[in-house]
Amino acid sequence: MTKPTLAVALIVKNETKHLRACLETVQGWVDEIVIMDSGSTDDTPQIAAEFGAKFHVNTEWPGFGPQRRLAQSHVTSDFVFWLDADERVTPELKASILEATEKNRADTIYQFARLSWVFGRFIKHCGWYPDKVLRLYPTKLTQYDESLVHEKVQTNSAMQIETLKGDLIHYTYDDIHHYLVKSAGYAKAWAEQREKRGKRSSISQGILHAVACFVKMYIVKAGFLDGKQGFLLSLLSAHSTFVKYADLWVRTSTESPKE
Repeated sequence: MTKPTLAVALIVKNETKHLRACLETVQGWVDEIVIMDSGSTDDTPQIAAEFGAKFHVNTEWPGFGPQRRLAQSHVTSDFVFWLDADERVTPELKASILEATEKNRADTIYQFARLSWVFGRFIKHCGWYPDKVLRLYPTKLTQYDESLVHEKVQTNSAMQIETLKGDLIHYTYDDIHHYLVKSAGYAKAWAEQREKRGKRSSISQGILHAVACFVKMYIVKAGFLDGKQGFLLSLLSAHSTFVKYADLWVRTSTESPKE
């Protein structure tokens, strides 16, 4: 029996800082590297070439879900394993992934824990760990949905979900500015998606959801055990929650200036 082949797939843009370190953790044990770039202006293409990646470009950004679907259309291997450039595969996770692909189960999707490094500390609480993500599956079995942001792998009752051993290390934010820029992009995409569905919002909704977010992360999910980083992350997450509801309110409930 032929050994199943394995591809790692990424969607990227301007990932010079992270891409090499990311790809080094999969070098030598995956059969194919597929990268879909959305218009990098740094050394991302050159770094991808160093690892023999199949590098594709789509500058007409369609949203995270559609971009991942486009990337998967270029995968030729039996299994696809999804990574982000700011993630690293641990040796234990590598062993689990190889063992899973060798079993070659046609109906199984694999998930594993993601451990995030935020502002100088691994976050073990705040509801962030174990942050189980579905990232490995037979290429022909499924794909990501069409969501513009917070996209998910499509599943149904006929599919099995199995948890692998080992952590995926996630270097989430470089600094506060990076956090704010990244969260603003997510908030914009979330508001656009909700607006297209005819949804509306209010400032009071934003406040309530923001407060609930902080209470859940810092108190219910024991973010206080993550020290100052836990407090900061909970507060920033509450702010981001408020912003996305406020964005939707501005889009759907305020008037444009009259010329």
